[in-house]
Amino acid sequence: MNRIVRVLLLTGLAFWSLNVQAQSARLRAANKQFDNLSYVSAVRAYEEFLRADKKKDPAETRDALIKLGYSYRKLQDTRNAERVYGELVKSYTDLDSEVYLYYAQSLAANGKYRESQKMYSQYGEKQGQDLRGRRFTVSYMDMSRFYQDSSSYRLYNLPINSRQADFSPMYYKGGIVFVSARDESGVVKRVFNWNQTPFLDLYFHPDTNQLRVPGADLTRSINSAVLGGGSDAKTAGTEVTAENQPLSKAEIFSRTLNTKYHEGPMTFTKDQNYIVFTRNNTSKGKAGKSSDGVKKLKLYSSVNKNGKWVDIQEVPFNSNEYSVGHPAFSADNTKMYFASDMPGGYGGTDIYVVEFNNGQWGTPVNMGKEINTEGNEMFPFASEGDDLYFSSDGHEGLGGLDVFVAELKDGIAYKGVQNVGAPINSEKDDFGFITDKNRTTGFVSSNRKKGVSDDDIYSFRRACKQLNILVYDAKTNTPLENADVRILRNGINQDLRLTNVQGRTDLCVDSNTEYEFKAIKEGYAMNSVRFSTLTQSAKPVMNVSIYLEKSENTLVKGVIKTEVNQQPATGVKVTLRNEKDKSEQTVTTGPDGGYEFDVKPNAPYTITAQKDRYATKKAQYGKTKRKSKIVTDSLGLYGVGDVFQLKNIYYDLNKFFIRADAAQELDHVLAILKEYPQMQIELRSHTDARATDTYNIRLSESRARAAMDYLVARGIPASRLVARGYGESEILNGCVDGVNCTESEHQQNRRTEFKVLAVQ
Repeated sequence: MNRIVRVLLLTGLAFWSLNVQAQSARLRAANKQFDNLSYVSAVRAYEEFLRADKKKDPAETRDALIKLGYSYRKLQDTRNAERVYGELVKSYTDLDSEVYLYYAQSLAANGKYRESQKMYSQYGEKQGQDLRGRRFTVSYMDMSRFYQDSSSYRLYNLPINSRQADFSPMYYKGGIVFVSARDESGVVKRVFNWNQTPFLDLYFHPDTNQLRVPGADLTRSINSAVLGGGSDAKTAGTEVTAENQPLSKAEIFSRTLNTKYHEGPMTFTKDQNYIVFTRNNTSKGKAGKSSDGVKKLKLYSSVNKNGKWVDIQEVPFNSNEYSVGHPAFSADNTKMYFASDMPGGYGGTDIYVVEFNNGQWGTPVNMGKEINTEGNEMFPFASEGDDLYFSSDGHEGLGGLDVFVAELKDGIAYKGVQNVGAPINSEKDDFGFITDKNRTTGFVSSNRKKGVSDDDIYSFRRACKQLNILVYDAKTNTPLENADVRILRNGINQDLRLTNVQGRTDLCVDSNTEYEFKAIKEGYAMNSVRFSTLTQSAKPVMNVSIYLEKSENTLVKGVIKTEVNQQPATGVKVTLRNEKDKSEQTVTTGPDGGYEFDVKPNAPYTITAQKDRYATKKAQYGKTKRKSKIVTDSLGLYGVGDVFQLKNIYYDLNKFFIRADAAQELDHVLAILKEYPQMQIELRSHTDARATDTYNIRLSESRARAAMDYLVARGIPASRLVARGYGESEILNGCVDGVNCTESEHQQNRRTEFKVLAVQ
């Protein structure tokens, strides 16, 4: 877990250490990294010490293992933390009680609840005044209460997640503002010494409705992972592939609020013109530190004037000596909840509340032992219904931080707190929870295994009701098997189902949604019915019947794909125009990219596919015959930024003329440019790694120019083309300087690509 919140937990840590002069050089080096909070470097150094120093002192080994286990905890590498703490418990009997607590927490975070229960029991024996030992021991005797509502929610990984940490969303102007360590500046970004990850900034996605369109449903796999007893934690060196890049763009929220330091969880007043946000202790661009040399967290406020955030101020209850963060306004904006490790609390970090009146702050008050424990409570959120949500590792949960809810009355959690359960909670850290009044939909952050990388943001929604769709022959009332049923949700294609032998397909419908169902079968005219869940039905299962008439019409169906990777294209407006009577039908593709139309016989028609930043595709068809049939055709779209390798354009060594085998491929590019007369492209040429960098740049520029001249000579205006040489800067197969490769391997790097720069 990559979050700044962990600096909240730094105070009050004590480690038993040997006399410095008595330590080996390797152990001294490791301890130096540990003391500097450089946990990635500390892990490497301690592991090297334990592996290399064969004659090390047993006390040094014990000291190194304790700090190694703690470092793995800070890096959220629960698998290795479990390994190290297990070795400590097995090898030593005179351990501090905290070792048993950390071992129990690591086991739970890996889904090993029975083993965790035993360690919690031992911790309770050694530390009787800490109620966590007894609470978790009893709780893990019966895990079923954590899964009572597991079938009631569906969880979806958001397309805005990046390969770095993304977490703590907050509602803002129809979208969400969230915290991310992503780097979209194109320059080298500073990294946090703690875990060698980039510093955090605030980002914005403008439309939560887009984010709630379901992608991969992770609920089933998450539940099985939790119940199955464990998942591997990510280590600091986890590799992330290009497939894990964000699928939906998020923009920097404010260049005024974002700095070179951490900016973290935030909250807005109801008018959304006042923000309170978390940031490292800074003043006039310089970092401040506590008396023990640690950069604490502070809360800052800012006002939005004319679209810009101005007048950044510290809240009056900040301190250089402790951290204050994770703000959350109440629904009526009269109070603000936050997390802090200020003195006088119950545990590591506690939840506090402070009065807020016309920009004036009161005195913070601890929320009390009903909310706070000996552990850590953080990430508060106040819903419209006066429910306080927060995350805790001190209340009984599935492991790591779990999300809890407390119903407040006069500021008191008079009914105690309740774990919201799986699948919102998992064995890993679950936090940054926001939701509507009835907890129907919302978002949660988690570092569970099924995410992209590190912390991810998930949307959730309450499970929907079952709807049976039945398709019949209109004349005979016979159920129609193998009929396609296209599902439209709020006017957008979503899914294509197939009826079974009873003519039925089942669907789980969302509340407050308008549906349309189109039934399609060869030999029948397409028919559709509308269905709404804006009003609730008391029936547990609902039915919709669609009747199809025999017809000689032609059914036209297909899939819109992106040319660059042949994946279905969503959000494409597809229009079928009957060229005989000039009538039009239009659909918008969903996740499967599919479309279906019913076409009258003896009529030519044109299909047009349109989407922003993609070239408009048109396909014309001749007259349909007076015989019912299904015509299937898929269309491809070229998008701005797409890069295509021209597979057969290779060059002889040190040459730049177009070989005979390359002309055919360039003719394919020529055809594309003629089909899309507004398209502009960049011709990108590459060399192998032989010769000097300067020579290869010049050679690749000549090759790109030769390809451009070929197209210009065949009628393409030079204004639509850019020729650029990249030399040996983008080698495909590792054949760089000093590597022995065959001539055919070098030839793979001597290539030309084209990149779409503009379309219409």
